[in-house]
Amino acid sequence: MARSALLYAQRLFIAVTPMRNACPAVRYRSRSCKLRIEVARWGLRGGTLDRALACLALLSFCLLASCAWLVPRPAGIGEPVDWSKLPGWQQDRHAEAWTALLRSCGRVQQRDPVWNRICADAELIPDPDDATARAFFEAHFIAHKIHPDDGKPNGLITGYYEPLLFASLKKTARFRYPLYGRPPDLLTVDLADVYPELRGKPVRGRAQGSRIVPYFSRSEIDNGKSPLRGQELAWVDDPVDLFFLHIQGSGRLRLANGRDLPVGYADQNGHPYEAVGRRLIHTGALKAEEVTLETIKGWLQANPDAVDEVLNSNPSYVFFDVRDENLDGPLGSLGVALTAGRSIAVDTRYIPLGSPVWLDTTLPGAGGEYQRLVIAQDTGGAIKGAVRADVYFGHGEGAEKLAGEMKQAGRLYVLRPLQPVDLQFASGDGVEAKRSPQSDKRIRGYSSSSPSDTVVESSN
Repeated sequence: MARSALLYAQRLFIAVTPMRNACPAVRYRSRSCKLRIEVARWGLRGGTLDRALACLALLSFCLLASCAWLVPRPAGIGEPVDWSKLPGWQQDRHAEAWTALLRSCGRVQQRDPVWNRICADAELIPDPDDATARAFFEAHFIAHKIHPDDGKPNGLITGYYEPLLFASLKKTARFRYPLYGRPPDLLTVDLADVYPELRGKPVRGRAQGSRIVPYFSRSEIDNGKSPLRGQELAWVDDPVDLFFLHIQGSGRLRLANGRDLPVGYADQNGHPYEAVGRRLIHTGALKAEEVTLETIKGWLQANPDAVDEVLNSNPSYVFFDVRDENLDGPLGSLGVALTAGRSIAVDTRYIPLGSPVWLDTTLPGAGGEYQRLVIAQDTGGAIKGAVRADVYFGHGEGAEKLAGEMKQAGRLYVLRPLQPVDLQFASGDGVEAKRSPQSDKRIRGYSSSSPSDTVVESSN
């Protein structure tokens, strides 16, 4: 009997191991049950029924525990994280994110009343130093880890910038590539009220009789017989620069009189975004490690006959409008001016616009760590995924170079408003909100009557 039990235990061990190995993308919830071949050998050494049955019981427990391992963590906002566990939190210049926070307040208060308390407190501190700003965030928010949607520990962090193009308000021999405003026949159909699974996925198209058909693709718009004739805002002198203006979503047009005309995203034709860099890799024109904004532009300039084919491989097309010249940055999807180095674009299926986010990544080359507080204020056609962010780097040659090379691994932590009436948060890590004497001392004299001076501490 002992021999039979031992053979069963050994078979059970063999069955458990491939179950673990078959799911490499799963994040296991526990590592307390470590399957080792020595466990099976332990049953052989004793030679008794008790030892064999004990071995069987232990392996059975591990099999049951493996069921929990096979359950992946859902993508998006996860468990609370102690401030001391945020990489680089103490070293950041938190005051640099203050302008971005205040700009968001006017928008997020309309969405969630809990922001009224936060924004009222923030307005009482017009020009905080870094320590005061850091204490404010610790007192009003709880940091949560963002879990990826692909099972990998890190996500992708890229960058974008505000390009400068030479342009004319009239078509000329030099300026002959049109920048279009939003066409009046572009329809947006939102079926989320009928089909909840389509929430956040509006369909764009145009009417053709009694049917809604896809809107014109890039190749159909830029074929020389544009169906958008009459919708031109301006003309530029370089089709490649115009293409990358579409990707960036906003920019400045330098007119002949020296005036800079800011333009920004108004809408999109509804076609999916396809990265031209991926196409150049697929055709062997560039190697994956070579692809940057600079190398793509260089290849297109060296192969002018292939420009139309490569650009048209991305059917997505962006329409623009003229923005307020007095703003010191382009408008993001939140409707506020972006702040260089402190604004990011995110996927709003996972991170709400207006949310402070802790970014943990690196700069390209030998740039080193890039760990800082940013605010989610924009979106983008290529920004899809839970741990996915696009950092706005501003304008100028330096911003263009940095944005063009930025494609780094990174992690995100969203800062969620601390609920004044619900300070006990249930989570798998047992996190409880508590008052921090350091934070309380730092922000004393600035707080409103709301009980908002609390931070989170972990019991781990």
